[in-house]
Amino acid sequence: MTRARDTSADAHRVQLSAIRRLPPARRVEMALRMSEEARAVTMAGIRDRHPEYTEQEARLAMFRLIHGDEAFRRVWPGRPLLEP
Repeated sequence: MTRARDTSADAHRVQLSAIRRLPPARRVEMALRMSEEARAVTMAGIRDRHPEYTEQEARLAMFRLIHGDEAFRRVWPGRPLLEP
């Protein structure tokens, strides 16, 4: 796990130690929550930059951002590449 620039090496070691002591199910729960939060922040950014997008267009733009143009074109070959 990469240390954040605003976290000291000592604090990072303490944080890693605490995370490693958690049961696996709790670590998975934390990872899922962080992933959901990251997606929510990403969607908010897309909506802020493109208020004209429908909900579906915003989701398509996020898919493109996360998975790239090649995957987007394979899944939705006829759709335009929406800017995230």
